[in-house]
Amino acid sequence: MQDNAAINIELKGRKPPAYIAVEGPIGVGKTTLAKRLAASFNYQTLLENAEENPFLERFYQNRKQAALATQLFFLFQRSQKIHDLRQADIFEPVRVADFLIEKDPLFARVNLDPDEFDLYRKVYEQLTIDAPRPDLVIYLQAAPDVLLSRIENRGITAEREINRDYLE
Repeated sequence: MQDNAAINIELKGRKPPAYIAVEGPIGVGKTTLAKRLAASFNYQTLLENAEENPFLERFYQNRKQAALATQLFFLFQRSQKIHDLRQADIFEPVRVADFLIEKDPLFARVNLDPDEFDLYRKVYEQLTIDAPRPDLVIYLQAAPDVLLSRIENRGITAEREINRDYLE
């Protein structure tokens, strides 16, 4: 299937979801599916741009040292996109996101020390007040070997340190 291929979705008379979130591990195809769904429904996309995170490469090299900065950068980036979603005109097309902001604290809890997580949680709670909830969440899964192959094939510099242990 090509990236620009449409997805045939039968709604059976139901109203289409106004906000769809696609979630899953790195390399699973969140952005690809979000773009395909958006094309099928003629929706806008809210896409995470991991390459903008200046801490990401350091995180994959030394998780403990760069975890808080990496996580806060993603939190601010995602919360800005959610803020933009809240501010959008009610007549704007529906949106498809390649992230679920509610998943953010789960990742943070795994990677941050308890004191760092407490700080992160306080920031998270302030930034996500009244955040809209998706009408539909799609969670994608793939085997670690598949994820590693996809990560390698896309060739993002910051991701070259990702290994099987990290994905499991």
